Amino acid sequence: MGALMPWRPLREMERMSRMFDRLFREWPWPAEVEEGTETFFAPVECFAKNNNLIVRADVPGLDPKDIEISLLGNVLTIKGERKSKEEVKERDYLRREIAYGAFERRITVPEGAQADKVKAEFKNGVVEITIPLAKEVSATKIPLIEVK
Repeated sequence: MGALMPWRPLREMERMSRMFDRLFREWPWPAEVEEGTETFFAPVECFAKNNNLIVRADVPGLDPKDIEISLLGNVLTIKGERKSKEEVKERDYLRREIAYGAFERRITVPEGAQADKVKAEFKNGVVEITIPLAKEVSATKIPLIEVK
């Protein structure tokens, strides 16, 4: 006979939460999506180098003419769309992990970014945006105090 366990009324919700966490960790999911509901996500990285903010976005399979870049105030926007090149019926797929569709990424840039001197390049499916900054950008180290 097993040990008695305390009654936990939210046990089923906790189990479902763990299931969803596991599902999101196993990305990319096999695409069993209805037509027109796919989403494409362009991962980005941002870093400061030589008094510039460098933003890189991975956009494999996109044509540069399908990408739009804008800087309004201190918000950089990168948007575009990956279009399917051929029509294949959903039921004919054996496996589908490549996503198609529109994406939009917005990144807040530091105050004083020089919008008139921004440069953008496209090479091997990577967009690289260089934004000159008004002053040297550096991180301020903040001490962490352990509270007991």
